[in-house]
Amino acid sequence: MVGLKEAEGFITVVGSRIGNAIDNEYKTAMRVNALPRDVVSSVLVDLKRRVGSDFEVEYEDDEKIVLRNSRCPFGEKVKGRPSLCMMTTNVFGRITANNTGYAKVHIEQAIATGASGCRVVVYLSETAAGTEGGVEFFRTA
Repeated sequence: MVGLKEAEGFITVVGSRIGNAIDNEYKTAMRVNALPRDVVSSVLVDLKRRVGSDFEVEYEDDEKIVLRNSRCPFGEKVKGRPSLCMMTTNVFGRITANNTGYAKVHIEQAIATGASGCRVVVYLSETAAGTEGGVEFFRTA
């Protein structure tokens, strides 16, 4: 019903709100004010598995978290609709930034664009992110 940019914008708003809500739920369940950096990647994987994805951590250090996924919760309907990836971008970015102060999410590969899986890099500092593409997030809560 709407164009690609409008859909992307709508999903961005929804994803950001959902990211904040999920972040609060995890912090409440863990009884912490902020998720430790080394727990953030586990939270990202857990929440995506709960919605039907198959994310796993490929690599992580103090500068970035690299995640792979072989199953999209949108199933076959995601193909040709990369705007739906803004949900992952915003949820990952919002949760990470709220707990570490900064995130830049770059989806390097996506099932939506025809790849066999997704590869998502979450940079944890502006220095690490450099000029790589992606969407930046800053702590808001």
